[in-house]
Amino acid sequence: MLQLIVRIFQRFRQRTNQNNSSKEFVSFFSLFRFAQKSDWFYITVATLAAIASGITFTISLMVFGSLTGVFIDEGFKPCSLNTTTPNELSTNFKADIHRYVLYLVGLGCLAFVLAYTEHIFWTMSSEKQAKRIRNHLFRSLLHKGIAYFDKCKSGEHTTRLSDDIDKVQKGIGEKLGVLINSVSIFLSSCIIAFIKSWKLALVLLSITPVLVISAYYFAKTMAIMTANELKSTALASGAAEEVFTSIRTVFAYNGSEYEQTRYGKYIDEAKHKAVKKGFVYGLFTGFTSFVGFCFDALGFWYGAKLIREDSNQNIGIVILVLFTIVEGVYCISMVIPHFQGLSEARGAAYHIWQLIDISPKQTLPVEPLVSTLRTNFMDTIEFRNVHFSYPTRLETQVLNGLSFKAQRGQKIALVGSSGCGKSTCVQLLLRFYDVKSGEILFEDRSITDLDVNYVRQNISVVNQEPILFGTTIFENIKFGCPTATVEQIEEAARKANAHDFIMRLPEKYYTVVGERGAQLSGGQKQRVALARALVSDPKILILDEATSALDRISEKAVQKALDNASEGRTTIIIAHRLSAIVAADNIVVIQKGCVVEEGNHELLMRQEGVYYQLVQAQEAENVIYTSEDEYTTQYNQNDEILLEDEFAVTNSMNTLTINSENTSDKDKKNTTSETDKKKSVFFEMLKLNRSEWIYILFGCLASLCNGCVQPAYAYVLSKMISVFQECDYDLQIQRIQIYAGIFLSLGVVTFLTKWLQSFMFACSGEALTRRLRAKAYKTMLCQEVAWFDRAENNSGALTTRLSTDASAVQNSVGIRIGASLEMIANLGAGLILAFIFSWQLASVMIGFTVVMIVAGFAETYLTERFSSINKQKKEEAGSVAAEVLANMRTVVQLQQEDFFFMKYKSLVQAVCRSTIKRSTITGAVYALTTSIPFFILPALFSFGFTLIEKRLLKEEDILLIFAFAIFLTQALAVSLSMVPDYGDSISAAEDFIHLFNRKPAIDNSSTAGTTLSTGPENITMTDLEFAYPGRKTVNVLKKLTMHINQGQRVALIGPSGCGKSTVVQLLERFYDISNGALTANACDVRSLNLHWYRGQIGIVSQEPILFDISIRENIAYGDHSRQIPLSEIIEAAKTANAHDMIQKLPQGYDTIVGLKGVQMSGGEKQRIAIARALIHNPSILLLDEATSALDSANEKIVQDALERAQENRTSLTITHRLSTIRNADVIYVIHNGQIVEFGTHEQLLLKEGSLYVRLLQMQSNM
Repeated sequence: MLQLIVRIFQRFRQRTNQNNSSKEFVSFFSLFRFAQKSDWFYITVATLAAIASGITFTISLMVFGSLTGVFIDEGFKPCSLNTTTPNELSTNFKADIHRYVLYLVGLGCLAFVLAYTEHIFWTMSSEKQAKRIRNHLFRSLLHKGIAYFDKCKSGEHTTRLSDDIDKVQKGIGEKLGVLINSVSIFLSSCIIAFIKSWKLALVLLSITPVLVISAYYFAKTMAIMTANELKSTALASGAAEEVFTSIRTVFAYNGSEYEQTRYGKYIDEAKHKAVKKGFVYGLFTGFTSFVGFCFDALGFWYGAKLIREDSNQNIGIVILVLFTIVEGVYCISMVIPHFQGLSEARGAAYHIWQLIDISPKQTLPVEPLVSTLRTNFMDTIEFRNVHFSYPTRLETQVLNGLSFKAQRGQKIALVGSSGCGKSTCVQLLLRFYDVKSGEILFEDRSITDLDVNYVRQNISVVNQEPILFGTTIFENIKFGCPTATVEQIEEAARKANAHDFIMRLPEKYYTVVGERGAQLSGGQKQRVALARALVSDPKILILDEATSALDRISEKAVQKALDNASEGRTTIIIAHRLSAIVAADNIVVIQKGCVVEEGNHELLMRQEGVYYQLVQAQEAENVIYTSEDEYTTQYNQNDEILLEDEFAVTNSMNTLTINSENTSDKDKKNTTSETDKKKSVFFEMLKLNRSEWIYILFGCLASLCNGCVQPAYAYVLSKMISVFQECDYDLQIQRIQIYAGIFLSLGVVTFLTKWLQSFMFACSGEALTRRLRAKAYKTMLCQEVAWFDRAENNSGALTTRLSTDASAVQNSVGIRIGASLEMIANLGAGLILAFIFSWQLASVMIGFTVVMIVAGFAETYLTERFSSINKQKKEEAGSVAAEVLANMRTVVQLQQEDFFFMKYKSLVQAVCRSTIKRSTITGAVYALTTSIPFFILPALFSFGFTLIEKRLLKEEDILLIFAFAIFLTQALAVSLSMVPDYGDSISAAEDFIHLFNRKPAIDNSSTAGTTLSTGPENITMTDLEFAYPGRKTVNVLKKLTMHINQGQRVALIGPSGCGKSTVVQLLERFYDISNGALTANACDVRSLNLHWYRGQIGIVSQEPILFDISIRENIAYGDHSRQIPLSEIIEAAKTANAHDMIQKLPQGYDTIVGLKGVQMSGGEKQRIAIARALIHNPSILLLDEATSALDSANEKIVQDALERAQENRTSLTITHRLSTIRNADVIYVIHNGQIVEFGTHEQLLLKEGSLYVRLLQMQSNM
């Protein structure tokens, strides 16, 4: 039976998929494409329970109708000639009442069991399917291919994995359960109506096609509108995630307002689309309610006609048919919010299914060769006439007939200017892309015939910009070889010169490095990446600027390790420092994508061609040292001491993760205690929504009117029933027509108020969502850098809060206000009427109402509590996904797709288990609120009979109270069904309030402070001490004193990790000093206007960050104070030696650089970053390894440009290449967080045995 149901669903899904292939929503049955047999079992049980629950409710209506008939027969007999005594009637009356009361109690118990079963099984089914969808989507993304990610924003995918799948889950879970239950009530009601009076039922149901057709078009429209809304939300998430991962660059260039504007455009689009959706939703709900009143008007009018014409018909049958039909239609109308959820699920699923179904364009062999290959076959590599263009820039030929060969065990060096195609060769070897024409061969076997995993597992790469993941150092190294032992990992770290600094850390190899390795210096990250590459003992080792981030001392030690590691394996070296490649067996010189020279160093030097010119250009840099040979000695063991100073600093640098978590906890506690003193979450959110007060006002008025309609309907209904005791048929018809007209009037009023309520709260609610996202984004961009360093504030978690949590919060205000006011009006007006006619029965109703409300609050509390737990786990899963998708090249290169998939899968599984566990508790509360109405009616009937028996109540009056009781309990049940959503929204709202109430240590949005008449040219650091906020007991800088005078060129040098970049971060005010003084023009920098101060500084960092916008916009990003004309952008690009390179691109300055500049080479990115720094003519220029990514020729040109740029302005240069600071006015040498030497180049050379001299000696021997 179960298999038959599955096959029917699958066939229907295939057919509907074909029909909907061109539409941006999926068919209903396609939502279940990831359901397994166990899920179909859960769905079947839940569906049967939902159907049975609906039938149970309909049977209760039959019992209620029969009870009503008993009361009518007892009380409405003015035209009857029956002479039975009142005592005899009272006895029969009592027996009937007791029998039907027992029926209702039994049905109530059955309803409780069915509701509990339904809730648990829908939860199990939807959670497990959602888990499976997340896993399939994430796995699909992991195998999409690099070319796919070149065109996409990772934040879009994060939204799909969180917000969109949540919508699908609700659509195939709780929303679907309510929908099936309502349809069951409707159909079973129709069946009973046809059995009792087919003529009346047929007349009433003649209106139904109008309702069905409108529902179909409504669902279709809503699905399309939802899909469009989600597109805009995904774009907003992508923009936000890009900013969070580049937060220092954003702050350095005062880009917060620009980014808020960019983000605002996307969320404005999402808001407008959501408001339109609310408008359509309101029209349909209003129309559905209007049709319901048409049923009543038509039913009573035609029912009276049937009673007159057919003696077998009576008022009891008419009421029974009407009640069943009206209740069925009422259930359909009240289920519209859940129907909307189903439509949203179909729209969200469309994009998810697309992502899952899109196959990578890279063609893989049908039967990849692995087992038959010799163990050493990969050692020989050949590029044969290779042509290649990147998929995003097909017009630009990167490789143009490139050919070279690397024999087994050879060291091959690829040399050429930046952007010539060297790194492209590496990406082709790793099969990130396939060649356009030509071949890449491993011992005469085409790379396309080989298993791509086999190729990648035999190649290790160390990239120019090392990417580490937010886990421990041990795990990061182990990514290079998942089977590596502890001993092998430590040995790899020793080879990479990383073991000693690791062992100085508090947690040693188990130190968490932070997102993208943020808690390590550039040199430390590079060495960990080297260890990761060496641990697998690869057959092919590729070093793409592997030592570019190291100082000369570390580079010497690591280069020696690399030389040893290269023995016996094929090695490809890409380097700008020609000293690293002179020993290569074959040097391949590439120019404009093709090989122009090839041979060893001696041969190429004799040819005096391109390579010769490159060497000459680089030797020209070192000629300054030839007159100082007396200071040049061989590298000796004493130089190892220079490596030690980084360890003390590192010892303090990397406890951030642990201590920042503690700080975070304290911050949360403090924030929570402050928030507890404020108003409730509801009023805090309402305050944010106050600008839309006019929408809220009209929405509230509409809600109050909607709430009053049901009591009014109950009153008119009781009067309509009383009409049938009228003996004068003409008068009876007249009064029926009057009340039928009132029904139609109520229908028109309800149509308007339902539409107005939905549209007004859509306007206010979506405005709140937009404002929440904008304010939260702005508040996040106000926080200090240390806040972003915390593990819980990684880019994925922050993006999830903006996309998912913000949209959930509006349930706590707009929807809640409307539902609450509607329920209050319903309850208030109904109880007033009930007290007027029978205060005794009204008291009974109040008792049950209190129980339902208490149960609802209990469900809210439980939902909110579990929601907080689940939210944390979801954020962890979202963080893993965001980090992986943002660094797909590294993930694919390391072949860690399966590892990260399993990590993500385990987190998703934890969420699933937690939710299913929660359902056993919340299910009981849900079942209680659902079954209470079944117990209210027996209580009312029993007590009502007693009152009638004592002549304290008329039969006519009890019908009014009964009708009100039914509608009230239904309204309460519908309101309480929204409790899970409300609990989630409260939890999300509390997090936003905590964020809004937090005061950052450095407010990046502040415009307060002093603005100097001139730029801050004179910088003084006096006895400066600094400890990172998460580790205040350990100083990174200790009593550091420096003076940077106006117009001076100051250089800061020292071994990797000694604190040089920390000085730059303090100058940018990313952090504030702990003790001492940091002044600009004798003013404490903390007293200066932060925006003005940063606007006076231009910075070029070691790892340049570009945004996924055009080159023109990236350069203009350096100055947000004005519109930058293209002429100035071009001039800045020329100064940075970037103009010619840009002009060669098909789109020129309008070329989109990709996420983090992925479409540009390292040198190209660096030159664009330099142009960005120069565009606003800064007073202070900070150059942190500004030319490290450039080849010798370009470096000289850019260095000359930087020399010109430093004229008449203050500058601070951090570099490992001491040749670039020879002309500095003062050189500071930093050691262990202190300045140990300073002076000019010549002065420092005179200090024999000084640290500077030893650094110089090291570089001279490189």
